[in-house]
Amino acid sequence: MGMLKILKKMPIDAGQETLRHKTKGKLMALKAIKTAIKGQTALDVGCREGIQSKWLESKGYKVTSIDIEKAYEKCIIADCNKKLPFKSNSFDLAWCSEVIEHLDNPEKSVNEMRRVLKPGGIMIITTPNSRCLIYRLLSAFGMPPQKVQNPEHKHFFGEKDVRNLFPKAKILGFFPYMIYKAAIRKNLNFLTPTFVIIERK
Repeated sequence: MGMLKILKKMPIDAGQETLRHKTKGKLMALKAIKTAIKGQTALDVGCREGIQSKWLESKGYKVTSIDIEKAYEKCIIADCNKKLPFKSNSFDLAWCSEVIEHLDNPEKSVNEMRRVLKPGGIMIITTPNSRCLIYRLLSAFGMPPQKVQNPEHKHFFGEKDVRNLFPKAKILGFFPYMIYKAAIRKNLNFLTPTFVIIERK
C-alpha cells in the first residue's frame, strides 16, 4: 500500500476522502455548537451528502443546505463563489467544513457568510492547515500538500492566512494526530492538521 493510500485512511486532513466525517477537527467544530433555541436556523455551506446537515438538525436547527451540485435531497443548488441567495441577517448559525480551500476567493465568500448571519450569530468553519508538522515532513519526501490533499483544493492555508481571514475569531486545533487528541490554542501553525474557526457576528 502506497504512502498516500495509508494517509487517506488516517483521521487527519490528509485522510479527508475516506474519513472526512470523523476527523477530530469536525468533531471539535460540532461540539462548539450549542443546542438550538426553538426556531433557530442554520446554513450548511457545502453540504455534500447532507451528513453534517443532519448533525445540525439533531442539535435542533432548521437547516438550509447548499452546494454547487445536488448530492443530498434537501440541497439547494448555490455557488459559494458568488453572492449567496439569501437576505442579510437570515441565519443564527453558518456551518462550513472543508470548503473555503476549494473557493476562488475565500475572503469574498466568508464575507457573504457574515452577511447572511444574524447579529450575534455564529460562523463555524474548518479547513486544513497546510503548514503543520505532518505536511512539512511529507514535503521533505517530495509530497507537498498539493499532492496529498484533495486535488480540487485551490488554497493551502497556514495560521497567518487564517488569522487574516478571521481576525476576530477564536481559532483552535488539535494534537497529537492519532488516538488521544487534545484541543490546543497555541503553536497551531506547527502542530494542528486542522483549523477550527469560531466567529460570532
